[in-house]
Amino acid sequence: MPHSDKHTALPTFEEAKTHYTSPKRSRTMRRIRAKDTKAEVKLRRALWQKGYRFRKNVKDLPGTPDIAIKKYKLAVFVDGEFWHGYDWATKRDTIKKNRAYWLPKIERNMQRDHQYTLELQDKGWTVLRFWESRLKQEFDLCLSIVVEAIEEARRNA
Repeated sequence: MPHSDKHTALPTFEEAKTHYTSPKRSRTMRRIRAKDTKAEVKLRRALWQKGYRFRKNVKDLPGTPDIAIKKYKLAVFVDGEFWHGYDWATKRDTIKKNRAYWLPKIERNMQRDHQYTLELQDKGWTVLRFWESRLKQEFDLCLSIVVEAIEEARRNA
């Protein structure tokens, strides 16, 4: 069943409203990974060692899940805190520079994440989202959550 908030207007992100950064900042930003982060790789290796097979960065699914098991309709996302708005109510006030760029950009990312989660759930997928820092701090717990979701899907298949 479709969700009513699927078509909610998203914050606008306009390149023209931004200011461009120094070459040093540009180099720093280019080094930030969109995929294959340390946390993602660690989770994938652990799942592989346990015998679970999956696809990574599946482009034909909404949101391009970091890990997807199509057979069991399980999608796992590892979200970076800054880009995906961790503790946004508090953090948004700490952004002091280039707010006209960052606030709509991050809020758009958050809304898009929510939209993709709903789309996948509407298609019968189980969606797991982990903050990158949580994976680093509580890796075994996060791994057990993923394993339990796989095993639950296996039992129900």
